Amino acid sequence: MLTATRTTTILPVTDPDRASHFYADRLGLTPLGGGGGDGTLLFELGRGDVLGLMPAEEGAQSGHTVLSFEVDDLDAEIGELERRGVRFEDYDLPELKTVNHVAVLGSEKAAWFHDSEGNVLCLHETIGVG
Repeated sequence: MLTATRTTTILPVTDPDRASHFYADRLGLTPLGGGGGDGTLLFELGRGDVLGLMPAEEGAQSGHTVLSFEVDDLDAEIGELERRGVRFEDYDLPELKTVNHVAVLGSEKAAWFHDSEGNVLCLHETIGVG
C-alpha cells in the first residue's frame, strides 16, 4: 500500500556540489550518498523519507513550494536557519502577507526560502485555531 511506504522527493539542481553543501551545511540534513547512475545525491529526511537532488538544466526549478518541513517551533527553526545563512522571504500580497517572515494560514504558520538552486522550500507549524 502506498500509504505505508517511504517516499523520496526529487528536486532538480543545476550544481549538485553547491546544492549538497546547502542541504548538509545550511539545513543540517544527513547525506546518504548517491542514488544511482544518474548523479542524484540522497539526504535523509525525518521519519524515513529521503530527499534526492537530481542534476538538471537551469530553469527546471519550480516557482512554487516543492518541499515543506513540518516543525514544532517555527520561530526557533527560522532563527537557527538564519544563523546558518538561510534567507527567508517576505511577502506583502493580497492573498499572502508575512510578518517577520511568517504567514498565518488557517491552522498553520509558514515561512518560505529558496535553496541554492532556486527551489522554493517551506517550514510550517500547526497551530491551534480559535
